[in-house]
Amino acid sequence: MDERMPALYLGHGAPPLLDDPVWSGQLAAWAADLPRPQAILIVSAHWESAPVMLSASHAPLVYDFGGFAPRYYRMTYQTPDASALARRVAAMMPAAEPVHQHPGRGLDHGAWVPLKIMYPDADIPVLQMSLPTQDPTRLLALGERLRPLRDEGVLIIGSGFLTHGLPFLREFRIDAEAPGWSVDFDAWAGDALARGDVDALASYADRAPGMPYAHPTVEHYTPLFVTLGAATDSEEPGEQVIDGFWMGLSKRSLQVA
Repeated sequence: MDERMPALYLGHGAPPLLDDPVWSGQLAAWAADLPRPQAILIVSAHWESAPVMLSASHAPLVYDFGGFAPRYYRMTYQTPDASALARRVAAMMPAAEPVHQHPGRGLDHGAWVPLKIMYPDADIPVLQMSLPTQDPTRLLALGERLRPLRDEGVLIIGSGFLTHGLPFLREFRIDAEAPGWSVDFDAWAGDALARGDVDALASYADRAPGMPYAHPTVEHYTPLFVTLGAATDSEEPGEQVIDGFWMGLSKRSLQVA
């Protein structure tokens, strides 16, 4: 690779994202502007497990959602073998933090839904890594360990949702008005990202408006820190490629160099 791949933090949405022409168009356009990855390493909010676990190539997709149209449960996304990347990732982890290769877990919807839009031909190897902690400091360190992969053509993605207060939503329409807590958290995070203020972002529990409604659980927010850790300089402001709201939740997404 002559060009270092960026690292991304993106909102992934539920399966109906696949039918939203606005957001899916934004994701497709974003992917078209990126250098073509040799492989993709993605950390999703929907696989929390320690020690670090890695997905299995050619395993069935994980349909970790309920109440949607039957056709979403028949979707496939069969990508090339990623075992070489899995071995490379395992070798990058400290000896005291062994990596477990899961024998039968495929990609969950936090991985395959956005990737099905961004790389619809499914012709790039994809490896999913579990989210081993919610501690921003440890996730920054994890991203930093993974950073060299970017020079090897690997696109590193943290997949979550910048606000995710599902229990507090009152309308479930794509164009629903965003609640105040979602608007406030989104504005605060957007400002902190624009300033490269990683300390503020890591102190979200005490400093961010809209908490705990924006994140009653934080697994959709914390993949951001894997992305920031993988940045060349975690305090250099990245490019906020997508903003706005979907079902009242912030879809703000970031690219770092």
